[in-house]
Amino acid sequence: MNGTPRSRPAALLLSVILVLVTLSAALAPTAAATAPGHGTRVVPATVVIDGQRMRQTRVALDRGDPALRRSVATLIAQADSWLGRGPWTVTDKPRPAPGGDPHDYLSQAPYWWPSQPKTADNPWGCPYVERDGERNPDLETGTDRPDLSRVVTSATTLSLAWYYTGRQRYAEHAAEILRTWFVAPATRMNPNLNHGQFIPCKYDGRSIGVIDFSQQYTGVLDALALLDTGAPGWTRSDRAGMRAWNQDFLDWLVNSPFGKQESAAVNNHGTFMDMQVAALALATGDRALARRTVLDARAKRIDVQIAADGSQPQELARTRSWHYSTFNLVAYARLAATGRQLGVNLWAYEGPQGQNLRKAVRTLLPAATGATDWPYPELEFSRYAATDIVHAAADAGDRAARAAIPRLQPPPGGDLWALRPAAEQLDGPLFP
Repeated sequence: MNGTPRSRPAALLLSVILVLVTLSAALAPTAAATAPGHGTRVVPATVVIDGQRMRQTRVALDRGDPALRRSVATLIAQADSWLGRGPWTVTDKPRPAPGGDPHDYLSQAPYWWPSQPKTADNPWGCPYVERDGERNPDLETGTDRPDLSRVVTSATTLSLAWYYTGRQRYAEHAAEILRTWFVAPATRMNPNLNHGQFIPCKYDGRSIGVIDFSQQYTGVLDALALLDTGAPGWTRSDRAGMRAWNQDFLDWLVNSPFGKQESAAVNNHGTFMDMQVAALALATGDRALARRTVLDARAKRIDVQIAADGSQPQELARTRSWHYSTFNLVAYARLAATGRQLGVNLWAYEGPQGQNLRKAVRTLLPAATGATDWPYPELEFSRYAATDIVHAAADAGDRAARAAIPRLQPPPGGDLWALRPAAEQLDGPLFP
């Protein structure tokens, strides 16, 4: 009898504690991240994004950083939009690549258009003529290019979402998407780009088709590194299959005629080729090739492509000069991020006429912040196209870039730089 009144406060206190624990677990965005193999001590072996920085972000997120929580909410919304979609495969296009193998990747030249009506005798409307900067809508049907973009975007988004939340469904779907496109024998893509950016009735494939991959595939390499930290559904066989595919693809890039031609390009194609080779080499263990590629880019790319005032004359000559100026700097920013892991500071390099990446970014700041209009030709100006490269320059220590950050325009869907500090092409083309 005397013990009963004293037990009620104790029971009430226990109930309150249980409620608080439950609420805390529900509100913590990374509560599931305590699963085996997903502890905050794991540093992913990413090749562009700084893995150590990602681990630190995870720790700050687990401690309740409110800004990071908002960023994760944005990331979750994007990841959720991919659940239930895919996987995709190169084998389901309406017709195979010109060589006849359905496993060969096929894409069409984006700025080439039929000049004649399409008829039974001339189903393509040949001959094709070039219209620079104007995308042929035929790209969205009949080739692998749209599905490749979906594979890359979904896999990278889902892998990031798993890393920061620990939610199993994100990792499992990312694994299924990557396994289907690259590993599974019945659906895998052959590790070559022999039929990239073909032109009907003219070319079965072209070296510049390499950019279909180089502009985005480094995101997959980082996604693989995230999954390799212990993602559910990502098996030892998957890891071995992707490593073999990456090694074969790197060999094709370095040694094939198309790969050599793309490497010799003096505009953004050459920059993206260097970025892709360096990242693939680092991911597959050839650090010597990776480092040599970054070092060679100083004289081979920066000296040639960037003028003393920071402008990029070859990109300014295009009908979409803003797009291509930002686009080329995305490749430089990612290449510099890989170089950082190899002891090369590409941001600190200065050419014989004072050319450097910091100047190149500063030429974009007035338009990127909305202070002035872009003074060169541009068919589709998107101010946010420069947002990531300004972030990258700021992280590299450029004061002008850092001061500009509050005035940048966030890309559609939100700014995820805090979670994946690596420049991306933010102005498309996207294939949702």
